[in-house]
Amino acid sequence: MSEQASVPAGGVGGASGSGQEGGLKRSISWQGAFWVAAGVPALVLFSIGGIAATVGVPSWLVWTISVCFGFLQAFTYAEIAGLFPNKSGGASVYGAAAWLRYSKLIAPVSVWCNWLAWSPVLAIGVGIAAGYILNALFPADAAIVTWQLTLLDLSGLKEGLSLRIDATFILGAAILLVVFFAQHHGISRLAKIQTVMAIAVLIPLLLIGVVPIISGDIVAANFSPFAPIAYGADGSIIMDSSKWSWDIDGWTLFLGGMFIAAWSTYAFETAICYTSEFKNPKTDTFKAIFFAGLLCIFAYTVIPFSFQGVLGVEGMLEDGIVDGTGVAAAMAGMVGGGAFIGNVVVIMLIFALILAVMTSMAGSSRTLYQGSVDGWLPKYLSRVNHHGAPTAGMWTDLGFNLILLLMSDYLFVLAVSNCCYIIFNFLNLNAGWIHRMDNGHVHRPWRAPTAILAIGVVLSFVNLVFMGAGANVWGAGTLMTGIVVIAMIIPVFCYRHYIQDGGKFPANMLSDVEVDGKTGEKKAGILPYVVLVIGVAVVVTSNSIFG
Repeated sequence: MSEQASVPAGGVGGASGSGQEGGLKRSISWQGAFWVAAGVPALVLFSIGGIAATVGVPSWLVWTISVCFGFLQAFTYAEIAGLFPNKSGGASVYGAAAWLRYSKLIAPVSVWCNWLAWSPVLAIGVGIAAGYILNALFPADAAIVTWQLTLLDLSGLKEGLSLRIDATFILGAAILLVVFFAQHHGISRLAKIQTVMAIAVLIPLLLIGVVPIISGDIVAANFSPFAPIAYGADGSIIMDSSKWSWDIDGWTLFLGGMFIAAWSTYAFETAICYTSEFKNPKTDTFKAIFFAGLLCIFAYTVIPFSFQGVLGVEGMLEDGIVDGTGVAAAMAGMVGGGAFIGNVVVIMLIFALILAVMTSMAGSSRTLYQGSVDGWLPKYLSRVNHHGAPTAGMWTDLGFNLILLLMSDYLFVLAVSNCCYIIFNFLNLNAGWIHRMDNGHVHRPWRAPTAILAIGVVLSFVNLVFMGAGANVWGAGTLMTGIVVIAMIIPVFCYRHYIQDGGKFPANMLSDVEVDGKTGEKKAGILPYVVLVIGVAVVVTSNSIFG
């Protein structure tokens, strides 16, 4: 494997645009990015059980509202992506360019949070896939399923949390290595692999949502009473539905569901992660995210609706649904057809998880790459191989996720990761209007309607309410752990900026921030700082009311 520095004279724009060796290569159309992003609907498998078992009857509404929010937000990302046709790494990179004028520290938070949100998909996805395989091959009490070697007790963060080696870790690590080596030949070959896999696995996944509706297996009674489930003083679920209500506890559960669903439903924004690899970024960028969004709207409304309509609350509370390991078997039963069809569905769902993992590694490794090229993250991450694959970022993803794969509670990992994702969305939705003010004169290949841009700003604060109110639903230390993890960017950035670069940013990054060579005037004034202060106040207030 040949690797070298990825930024030749002339900057990343030259490398990416020309396709010369040493940078990412322009080799895909919007259809290629669409198929790479087609792994996003499979993310429903990560938390559909957890949300259903936590929220109860309104869980299908959680998914529907959340994916609609994600679709509205995507228009802001499509606009700012058009300003940077030579950058990869997704919306966080484009948003960081808006915040840099106002703070050296806020800008890298955007990139860091996006990576920390996307990268854990690898560990969670292969962990759940390993659970599916073990459940299919062995009984629940088999020695190979139950054995484990505990390495570190983390119950101080959440009860029952630990680092351990077990069959799930070993099998998950093997799957992760296969995915890792499949990506070494660059985005063009990856897009072809993703296309074949997506067609093969998305059809069964979508059929799971459609078949019960057509066959009449949806039970209307499973959608009432329309209120979140209730818990007793001992933490057990109260099955008497007359006790369920929209009181403060009920709203807390609903907001917790909205919080965790965002991690999946907003994720199709990864379709614009490949801007510097598009053959025609001016037209491909918007098409990629728009059509990926339509696919996700269908998937995230129909699948949870059918899941609840068939299983009902009691079915959604069964063992294996909450942690996700029993979701595949439950979905297989929804389509009928006997044991053979059921096994085929389980196999397809395993491949769907692998598809999501491949999507994640492709996007998160490019975020690391561009973050390095732009001076936010350590220099070694800007290395690519001769195929144009960001292998240094891929190796970092691999190592990080092998550690996460040791954790015994994947929902906790997902929730902490989503704290990062909510902050990323907050910063980048506000980056839309900051770019409008500071770079309003610059041509945009696609310009979002101002009303949609404003809606995105409102949703940025709504997302903070979800985090402040609902993060700790998934573990008492979730919100604080997320804040600590986000703050870890400060020493990382300081090392790169002040030690490796002597306090100066790479010249190509500064030219990109100025977009067209204009001086970096702060036309937004104090407004970005006001937004940050209000954002902190929203989190604190919502946490004090609901947390």
